[in-house]
Amino acid sequence: MQDRDAEFGEFLDSRAVVMRRTAYLLCGGDWHRAEDLVQTTLTKIYVAWPRIRRDGSVDAYSRKIMVRAAIDESRRAYRRRESVVGDVPEVSASPPAGVEDAVDVRRALAQLPAGQRAVVVLRYWEDLSVTETAHALGKSEGTIKSQSAKGLATLRRLLGVDLAEAGGS
Repeated sequence: MQDRDAEFGEFLDSRAVVMRRTAYLLCGGDWHRAEDLVQTTLTKIYVAWPRIRRDGSVDAYSRKIMVRAAIDESRRAYRRRESVVGDVPEVSASPPAGVEDAVDVRRALAQLPAGQRAVVVLRYWEDLSVTETAHALGKSEGTIKSQSAKGLATLRRLLGVDLAEAGGS
């Protein structure tokens, strides 16, 4: 049991920051939901630790669990009743250069449907291939390609990016 806890602790130390950032993007920029998502994911990883450690598929398993949990969470009825406030009251200082653009991208990403957001995050944040993304989400490669294209097109539209500026794809 101590070996299991030590191995899990090492995994947690090495991946916690990346998991939080990915969860943040999957949750549409909501740190509170992201923290909940990471905790749910870590609980499921810990339970399955002996099996997934033996298979050597810890990262793939953790991504799959996180994405599925994020999509399941977005489908819950109580989430649809909540609304995010667009403006934060009493901002005392101007943000550093580039932060506004990052905030715009996160807001646009939050407007994508959960499935498209998952594809975009895994493909372009986690830098997974089409095949790896398809495997992580349990979808066909064609579905990943179409969801990726639709998600990027929506992001470009929301951000007002000209296709010629963006490189044509």
